[in-house]
Amino acid sequence: MKPITFKGKLYLIPTTLGEVSPDDVLPQTVKRAIDFINDYVVENEKTARRFIKLVNPEKVQAQLHLEVLNKHTQISEHEAMIQPCLQGRHVGLMSEAGCPGVADPGAVIVKLAHEKGIQVVPLVGPSSILLALMGSGMNGQNFAFNGYLPIDKSEKKSQLKNLERLSFEKNQAQIFIETPYRNNKLVEDIIQTLHPATKLCIAADITLPTEYIKTLAVSDWKKTKIDLHNRPTIFILQKS
Repeated sequence: MKPITFKGKLYLIPTTLGEVSPDDVLPQTVKRAIDFINDYVVENEKTARRFIKLVNPEKVQAQLHLEVLNKHTQISEHEAMIQPCLQGRHVGLMSEAGCPGVADPGAVIVKLAHEKGIQVVPLVGPSSILLALMGSGMNGQNFAFNGYLPIDKSEKKSQLKNLERLSFEKNQAQIFIETPYRNNKLVEDIIQTLHPATKLCIAADITLPTEYIKTLAVSDWKKTKIDLHNRPTIFILQKS
């Protein structure tokens, strides 16, 4: 008779979206998970350790084991990241900001956990995508997240036109993001490309003291000055 082996769980641990108190945006379940988890997969070790210390100042940092998962991580390294689960220990997966696995490289670890029969436990936390949609006034029953738009200007404008068409044909809110230092250029491209009556929501610094969420027609955005440089921003468009 084979001995029963206990597998640890993979906890998906949300973090704050910026410099704000965790108590303001995270439930106690996140703190309780950090209390008992010592193995983590994170995007940046330094910021992850700072976050853990902020949530639980009494946590012994020397006991933590952090694996870094980012665009430089090799596929061959993924299995080692969930080995603690196969050895009976729980693992916490953290994004650099917000919910892991959503617009985040952590999805590959979640996929692997399912393949290995490891239970995945998503915890509640702030998602800039959903919070922006909630605050936009656009269709929350039919929407699509499109990630980053192309960098090439002509390809970007073509994609914007395509998203505008889809939003009209499907009555579907179209959500997308940009690298923060290119936000202002994207706004210029949007207002030059889309129909004046198309609605555009700009949601920046969500949950932070400088939070800004506004939905206007493209024609009105042309008359509105806003500086989004280096501010995490969600864009949503819908043509009706």
